[in-house]
Amino acid sequence: MATTEAANTASDVRETSANAAHGGHPPTGRSEPDNPSDTPTPVIGTLSPSRAGDFMTCPLLYRFRVIDRIPEKPAPAAVRGTLVHAVLERLYDLPADDRTAPAARALVGPQWERLLAETPELAGMFEAERLDQGEWMAQAGQLLERYFTLEDPRRLEPAERELYVETVLESGLRLRGYVDRLDVAPTGEVRIVDYKTGTAPRAEFEARALFQMKFYALVLWRLHGRLPRLLQLIYLGNGEVLRYAPDEADLRATERKVEALWRAIKRAMETGEWRHRPSRVCDWCDHKVRCPQFGGTPPPLPEASDPGEPADEILPARALGDDV
Repeated sequence: MATTEAANTASDVRETSANAAHGGHPPTGRSEPDNPSDTPTPVIGTLSPSRAGDFMTCPLLYRFRVIDRIPEKPAPAAVRGTLVHAVLERLYDLPADDRTAPAARALVGPQWERLLAETPELAGMFEAERLDQGEWMAQAGQLLERYFTLEDPRRLEPAERELYVETVLESGLRLRGYVDRLDVAPTGEVRIVDYKTGTAPRAEFEARALFQMKFYALVLWRLHGRLPRLLQLIYLGNGEVLRYAPDEADLRATERKVEALWRAIKRAMETGEWRHRPSRVCDWCDHKVRCPQFGGTPPPLPEASDPGEPADEILPARALGDDV
């Protein structure tokens, strides 16, 4: 069972590892199987937790993003989430004693400039959304301040940050994604940590929130043969921490779920039936103009042999929209 708490004190456990931090560099290739002599499993498709979540939310949204690949304008909350993640990643480049709230705030400006250099179109976001840039940046700083009420980064030495993970299941389905942070205790126990800049979900929606974390746990388990000890979601929006200790049954169930999702995606591709599913997500969806729910018409389906994410496409380390 998951536990949610408003944490006011930092953990006294120091996480250590001989591994160097990943540092958010793009992957150099797919992970090698545990036994190099094994014949690689042919890949039948590719899924990340974000796109799997899209299909569960609305199959038509998945189609627009993965099959049609229709560009979306950057959402201010999503971009702020990306900025906060970037600061928290770079914070651990500093010596332990220097990892303070003022130091984190000082990183906001440089990291924003880096994001702008990588994605120049973000510069027009404030005018398009009629936002005050100073206020928007201050909100990012407030989220970072809250982080320090939940953890003491001076006592943590993450094994990995922005870690790219990838594995191919026996079915041939390739799972991949980026883990925000991986902590490894001296005893070898692994904790998967994810930062969210939104607020913690109500109890009845916890299972949905944990799906992404179980997805990552499944990938790491299949890669290394060891169950992660703890999954931890840190919600900076309201200062709560959701923790969950998975077991083997959990991860086997997650594997069955992602494979069932893949079968449903393939069926939608074969039939051309990408159903729209109205929800609160519609309020900020970029695709209303082409959604039947709002009187729109989807464009003709492009020719595509693979209904999954493009196999030759490098997954971006921090996709806009995945951080809220």
